Amino acid sequence: MTVVERREIALVDLLDRLLAGGVVIKGDITLRIADVDLVRIDLNALISSVNENVPSPWEDLS
Repeated sequence: MTVVERREIALVDLLDRLLAGGVVIKGDITLRIADVDLVRIDLNALISSVNENVPSPWEDLS
């Protein structure tokens, strides 16, 4: 095995890296029976940590 294959990353470290840079999730799901669309779900999400450069979109409630 190479060094890259043996490298283990903890889930907390992976989440920290993803949130530091931000993650965009986009997807479409359609539930269909007999060529009839029953349910359609469109998902567009941006997941990012909140800091001075990226403020929270909600007002401070305190």
